[in-house]
Amino acid sequence: MPRGRHTALVIHLTADDRQALLAWQRSTTMPAGVVRRGRIILLLAERMPIAQIARTVGLSRRYVYKWASRFQAHGIAGLADTRDHWPRPQQAAQG
Repeated sequence: MPRGRHTALVIHLTADDRQALLAWQRSTTMPAGVVRRGRIILLLAERMPIAQIARTVGLSRRYVYKWASRFQAHGIAGLADTRDHWPRPQQAAQG
């Protein structure tokens, strides 16, 4: 088990959730952000400290907590992108 502080934040994964998140890690077609979020949840389920997860995935601790919260509230569906970034909608011409 990793050394350092342990968080009170505990993620319990069902077998199906774990399988889905592991499949995301092997996927070559999923968006990288979604895969990274899945990795965060897998590492939390393994009880890795938040700071170490943040370093591992290249995000701040704030975002680790954000995605953990979304997972707890909405399950795997909470890890999906909630808005489309591209293409950005064109603003109507003001006249």
